[in-house]
Amino acid sequence: MTGADPFDAHDGTGADPFDAHDGTGSGDGAGGVPRDGGGAPGGPPRIPLPRASVEDGGQPLPDLDALPPVPLELPHDVLKSLLGAWALAACSTAEALAVEIHLGDCGACADEARRLREAVGLLHQPESLDLDPGLRTRVLEACLDRRPPRIPIPEWAAPYDAETARLDALLQDIGDAEWHAPVRLRWFDGAAPTSRRTTVAGVIAHLLSVDGLVARALGLDDPLGEVPAQDPAARTEAFWQASYFPPTRAVRSPWREQSHRLVQTVSFTGGGAGRLGVSYGDFALPLHDAMLDRAFECWVHGEDIAEAVDYPYGPPAPRHLHRMIDLAARMLPAALAARRQAGLAAPGPTPHLVPAGQPGRSLRLEIEGHGGGEWLIPLDSPGAVGSEEFEVAHVALDDVEFCRLAAGHVPPEDAAAGQLGDRGAIRDVLFAAASLSRM
Repeated sequence: MTGADPFDAHDGTGADPFDAHDGTGSGDGAGGVPRDGGGAPGGPPRIPLPRASVEDGGQPLPDLDALPPVPLELPHDVLKSLLGAWALAACSTAEALAVEIHLGDCGACADEARRLREAVGLLHQPESLDLDPGLRTRVLEACLDRRPPRIPIPEWAAPYDAETARLDALLQDIGDAEWHAPVRLRWFDGAAPTSRRTTVAGVIAHLLSVDGLVARALGLDDPLGEVPAQDPAARTEAFWQASYFPPTRAVRSPWREQSHRLVQTVSFTGGGAGRLGVSYGDFALPLHDAMLDRAFECWVHGEDIAEAVDYPYGPPAPRHLHRMIDLAARMLPAALAARRQAGLAAPGPTPHLVPAGQPGRSLRLEIEGHGGGEWLIPLDSPGAVGSEEFEVAHVALDDVEFCRLAAGHVPPEDAAAGQLGDRGAIRDVLFAAASLSRM
């Protein structure tokens, strides 16, 4: 035996059989294919080189979202079976497109699709996320029917209690930023509309400072401390100027605590304090009317806030709205007299001057709506009594429209009123109603 390695060569020549099949010992790969993928000199490669990617070539990628959807081509039976899913919006985009194209061509399927959509609408009734404004009243009435309160709220204080609770619910729903939303307070200064710009927090500060007049009359703490101002506008300006910074949502807590104390205090008196006088500077109101006045202001400014933050806000309950309208109607004769003293209104061409307590020239004020009614307004003297015998004019207004007129939110010339009779008397009453408003 020789010392040759059998793994060197099978034929004893020493040639590597894995180097070339023909024993030539060339550096080519198996089968004579060059290792670099090239074939014959000058010919194409037998193994293709890797392709360059689109990203590497700098070419823009196709925008798949811009491509129009291609409708599926489905048979009639399949499309008909998809109508239920389409009505429930449970189809894919392509299926929904195919169904909708089919509905334009097939009347039977279109009728079936309409019936299914109507059925789906019955299953999914749209419901507002906002609570029914009357829900609180109904819940309280149901609770009070089962267990009457040990200390009931006087009937004349109920509107204030309800309106402060409604406004507080609105304030609880808004965010921190909305407390600084701009609000424009509007009123009628006797000759023309006027306004004052503030914020949501500024409106609550205004309510807090003016409600302090009632608190002072009841012997409670005044939020203005020892400030002697009695006029509502002057008190509000004093409160705003005394603040180091513009009012923020922190004003909600003292306002709500004060409203609770007012309701609690008048309830403890058993309603006997209703005739206690509350001074507004130029005039005074008995406590039961002052509480109605504050309820009215709370509702009006609640609407101002709701408009600023885009919040749904309805009118008060009809029985509370009726009490507010009654207060305004009872204040109209004094407002007419004040306008005449200021030279803003003239006596009628044939005034029927009578002693106090006697019937005189009158205007019939008809307020339509659930909170409405009829009032005879004496025209020539605040001490006279309205009389059908001396009725010279008739005015009809919607209940909410009248309240907005009395709040100075509707100019007297624009009030949507049905008018009959003495035009001068009608104009004087509409302007007197607007003059009841204040900041």
